Amino acid sequence: MTRILLVRGMLAGLVAGLLVFALARWIGEPQVSRAIAFETSMDRAKGESPEPEIVSREIQSTLGLLTATVVEGTAIGGIFALVFAFSYGRTQLTNPRALSAVLAGLGFIAIAVVPALKYPANPPSVGRPETIGVRTAAFFLLLLFSIVAMILALKLERRVHARLGGWNALLIAVVFFVVAVAVACHFLPEFNEVPEGFPVTVMWKFRVAALEMQMLLWGALGFFFGWLADRSFRAQRLHN
Repeated sequence: MTRILLVRGMLAGLVAGLLVFALARWIGEPQVSRAIAFETSMDRAKGESPEPEIVSREIQSTLGLLTATVVEGTAIGGIFALVFAFSYGRTQLTNPRALSAVLAGLGFIAIAVVPALKYPANPPSVGRPETIGVRTAAFFLLLLFSIVAMILALKLERRVHARLGGWNALLIAVVFFVVAVAVACHFLPEFNEVPEGFPVTVMWKFRVAALEMQMLLWGALGFFFGWLADRSFRAQRLHN
């Protein structure tokens, strides 16, 4: 059954990736183009020639973007399916659609929201090239810590559920997760590398668009995988 769920997860991720591509073309690419135009104008003002394009902007915004969203969606869908297969039967949620929706919501919070609060997505021309290694390491460190904190919070909820009740156990788990993430964010480094004169509206719209794309990815993944998983379990019961 795990192999079937894995295929269903990758298929759901593929569909989610296609939807994210459509949304990115609509709300994300205009902000990228404006950021690149700002970077080009800054280079001209300094008397510097723009860096040569290894891949044309047209390819980047079409085939390149499509490839990135589809590959990311399919990969996340496969991992999501494995997490679902591990969780099914080990939680109180017996409905595949409900479990898929809950896992998608938790994944969105831990993988998309928490890192974005500390290190939001930046458009081109924002950030110094010499700090990209440190910034990337800090981002993935926070991402890893957020996932671990989410797992520990879920384990804590299960441990105190019978003794304190569902509502109190949930509140304790939420408080634990928020405090753990807040402590991690406090000790991780800050980066303020926005060029002087960069349009605030472009920055804001780009970051909102990036979060909206993640919301669509996880929402679509939770919906489509839950539907496919439910059909698979129904077919298995009928076959047995």
